[in-house]
Order: sequence, then C-alpha cells, then structure tokens
Amino acid sequence: MRRIICMALLCCLLVLPVCAAGEESYLALTFDDGPSGRFTSRLLDGLAEREVHATFFLCGYRVEQYPELTARIAREGHEIGTHGYAHKFFSALSAKDVCCDLEKAQRCIEDAGGGQPTLLRPPGGIYDSKVLQQSVCADLPVVLWSVDPEDWRRSDSGAVAADIIREAKNGDVILLHDMSDSSVDAALRVIDELTAQGFRFVTVSELAALSGTQLQGGQVYHRFSFAKNDSISKREAETEPCTKPGFPPPLPRSASFIARQSPRRSPSRVPMAY
Repeated sequence: MRRIICMALLCCLLVLPVCAAGEESYLALTFDDGPSGRFTSRLLDGLAEREVHATFFLCGYRVEQYPELTARIAREGHEIGTHGYAHKFFSALSAKDVCCDLEKAQRCIEDAGGGQPTLLRPPGGIYDSKVLQQSVCADLPVVLWSVDPEDWRRSDSGAVAADIIREAKNGDVILLHDMSDSSVDAALRVIDELTAQGFRFVTVSELAALSGTQLQGGQVYHRFSFAKNDSISKREAETEPCTKPGFPPPLPRSASFIARQSPRRSPSRVPMAY
C-alpha cells in the first residue's frame, strides 16, 4: 500500500508542472514623456528584438520634435496614449486650458502619423475627473500605474530594475520613462528577467482585455486584477491536482480597481530634449 501511495504522489509531481506551465502572468510596460530622440530609438530597437509591445504616453511638444519616432512607435505595433501637450500639471490649468492642451496634443500625434490616442495619462498622475469630462479626451480611459520605480530621478539602472522585478505581479501597470540610457537599460533588463520567470508583456489595452475588463472613457485604472482566475486555479490545485484534464479554465471577469487617493509623491520633471 505504501508503495502504491508513493507512486501516485510521484505521478502527480511529474504532471503538476505541466499544468502550471499553462498559466501565464501578464504585465504592461508604459513609458511617459517621450519621444526623446536616441533614447526612444534605442528602446524601440530593444523591444523589437524581444518582440515586446509597450504603451507610450507621448507629450505633444516632443511629438513635434520627433514626428518620425511617433510614426515608428505606431508602425511597430505599440500603443499610443496622450500625456498632454506641454507636460503641465492639470491642477495648475483652468478647465479651458486643460481642454486646449489635450486637443493640441491629440492633433500633434495624429499629424505625426501616430493615429488617434487610445488612452490618457495626466502629467504626474494629477487629474480632476470633472475637468476631464469637459475636455476633448472625455472618451479616453485614464491609465495611471501600480509599479513606480521613480526612474526619472535615478541613474542606477540595476536598482530601478531590481525594484520592478521585486514588486511586479500579474496585472500590474509599470511606469517608466524613455528619457535616459539608465531607464532604457532598466526596461530591457526587466523584460529579460521577468520573461524568464514566465511573465508576458502586453499593451495596456491588451492587459485589460486579458483580465476581462472593458475600458471605459473617463474611468481611472491603475492595474488589472486576475484574482478570481488565480484563486480558482489555486483551489483546484490544492483539492484535486491534475485529476481533471478536461476541466475548463475559469472565465475572466471584469476587474475592480483601487481608487487612487493622492497623486504620486514626486511629480515628474520635464527633461531637456535631446
């Protein structure tokens, strides 16, 4: 009897990794404040080499400086969102000025060949829902972030990457900037290491769809929850591991999001153009 039990346990251990291997975790890399010349160009080269798509929140005045990079971002399959035109905190602008800033940014992106922005990220993460409802971007989902290594103020790419790798969880939206070599180095290292751990990198809209979330204009999103899927998978594994090969996976559900109570601690500065 003991021998039979041992053999049964061994069989489960051999089969269990195959079952677990089918479960994937997803992350969205986002880049603010660009495009920025050679930094964005080098980042795009690295993303293409790794066959990874990201989401870029572009500033209108930088789009005017680098229209060819804006077109390349769109052409290579990345998602483009708007980060406003002048990178001024919306809290310092009137409702009319916010609308004008966003309208100008949209026009710049479209004129450069980047298409129509699909998402909005207010500079510094500072926004007023009522003001945004009066703007030309009222139909855009507002996407903030759940992992912020503050790479804009740090030059140690290893430390930035280590922070992200330690914090990243399934469904997270990671905030970075394509404004320095250290940020680009950190981003590529994060992709390599987390891919090796089983994560897949997708755009924000793809991440939302994978979680079963329908993005809505004017709504604010920080991360996307796969909690229901994870809990069901864990319960199945604990009760009858690998004994239901035909059992269908749980269906995704619409995620609920954590409301952000305050803007980021350290607002991003506007680096000089290169």
